Amino acid sequence: MPSKNIIKEYVENGYYHIYNRGVEKREIFLDEQDCTVFLHYLKLYLSPIEELKQLDLPGLRILKFIRLNLFQEIDLMTFALMPNHIHLQIKQKTTYGIVKLMKRLITAYVMYFNKKYKRVGSLFQNRYKAALIETDERLLHLSRYIHLNPAKIVHKKVNFKEFTSYPYYLGQKHASWMKPQEILGYFRSAQRKDLKDILSYQSFVEDYKVSSVELLGSLVLEEDF
Repeated sequence: MPSKNIIKEYVENGYYHIYNRGVEKREIFLDEQDCTVFLHYLKLYLSPIEELKQLDLPGLRILKFIRLNLFQEIDLMTFALMPNHIHLQIKQKTTYGIVKLMKRLITAYVMYFNKKYKRVGSLFQNRYKAALIETDERLLHLSRYIHLNPAKIVHKKVNFKEFTSYPYYLGQKHASWMKPQEILGYFRSAQRKDLKDILSYQSFVEDYKVSSVELLGSLVLEEDF
């Protein structure tokens, strides 16, 4: 029997939890440069074309990313990079936006990684997993689950708490390729004003007592991921 979420149901304007891990559970981000490069590829594929034209990249290279741009097809809502896996929460506006993004993103990153570390072959285990999110409650709790994921990670070279979309939700960072607005629209404010402020997104992520993992069920990773 195939592992859960490897058989995918693609729908237009659907919300998804996308995740994948390194082959044999190996680390896929060994230093901060690796994380930065992965996010740079997300930026190149998901930024408005007018912004891409302003980037300091060689002509042929920027033309490639303009041709492959998915700004009109994909909204990246949340993300977290982990030592041996990735989490993306995505709204796809077209039926196969995710297919295009993941093929382009994974191919570009594997080529970078293999060249840097002088290796060959697959970096990721099997194909990515894609779980369709069908309720508002799960949409919100998935963002919380993803933002809390790196909290307990201790790594020699990378502070993985810095490589999530959480700062974009708290107003500490801004980027056109990140789309926190829809989820933030469910809350009175982004940041918690005081300890009694239970209607902010920050309070929902950091203070809410119910386990998001239990609520999400099959939308999250296998136990041995």
